[in-house]
Amino acid sequence: MSMLQRLDAADALPGAAELRARTYELLRLDPGSAVIDVGCGAGLAVTELSSLGFRAVGVDLAADMVEEARRRSPDRDFLIGDAYALPVEGGFAGYRADKLFHELADPEAALAEARRILVPGGRIVLSGPDWEALVIDSAYPALTREIVRARASVITAPRIARGFRRLLVGSGFREVSVEGVVGFVGGEGFLRGLVDVAVRVGAISAAEGEIWLADQVGEVAVPQFLASGVV
Repeated sequence: MSMLQRLDAADALPGAAELRARTYELLRLDPGSAVIDVGCGAGLAVTELSSLGFRAVGVDLAADMVEEARRRSPDRDFLIGDAYALPVEGGFAGYRADKLFHELADPEAALAEARRILVPGGRIVLSGPDWEALVIDSAYPALTREIVRARASVITAPRIARGFRRLLVGSGFREVSVEGVVGFVGGEGFLRGLVDVAVRVGAISAAEGEIWLADQVGEVAVPQFLASGVV
């Protein structure tokens, strides 16, 4: 499954639309305000924010993602750019990053860049999953722990979502609030992906992975954290 397919599948999960809508609410933008979505992927959030009456710009480091976003929404504004050096000037009232910060080696640098492009009083909203806190019902709890640890081990900052408050306050943001939401994912593709990583890093054997998959019939609960702050 490609990255684009994984993103589309995640966007289609039950509750995903409501979670995106909550991030928009936390931005508390006035009509017509400029907002940037960093790590925009195929541009769904930019399209939704634009439909709400905001001047939305999407930025993603992957050129193929930006190309796909432009194909899907040719009348929207998408740019290739790095979270550490955004290809825009200042003047943004809102900054949004979903499922991005767990892939950043230097989140403080990204937040310094967010402060650069936000106007005084501008708001930032971060959201993302805690990859060390997957909750999986299984008849093989010890094997499940190894699979969850293995998946987290290949992510740059798997626990960063639970530290959003500390990160934002330490970077000079004020009035920081944090919410926790439990979302559910599932399906053979997601579960197979967990096993494939665990086998690749040597945490479990291929045979153990097949035994574990055969037991899986339900969904995986993924704690998602949302944090907002004012610059």
